Amino acid sequence: QVQLVESGGGLVQPGGSLRLSCATSGGPFSISTMGWYRQAPGKERELVATISSGGTPYYTESVRGRFTISRDKGKNTVYLQMSSLKPEDTAVYYCYRASGAYWGQGTQVTVSS
Repeated sequence: QVQLVESGGGLVQPGGSLRLSCATSGGPFSISTMGWYRQAPGKERELVATISSGGTPYYTESVRGRFTISRDKGKNTVYLQMSSLKPEDTAVYYCYRASGAYWGQGTQVTVSS
């Protein structure tokens, strides 16, 4: 049974940082592209970043230079380091595993003063 469990969300002031984690189990983590998506209230879910099995990252334009995606194959975990956070980054962040199209339950990130 595949499970993706996100953690690390919370409330942070503008300009602050957070690190999200996604621990996976039950599947071929090391060979799957992993990703982070987010969904703000009233908006569609959007891609934030992906990382290939070989470690190649991709970022959507709005987070490039502020967010960093990484993965630890030994821990079957993918991370999203978020810096210089803005109020418009407020959303529920979801972890995604491309192999099999699995989603985590989401973690809330709120950027507010």
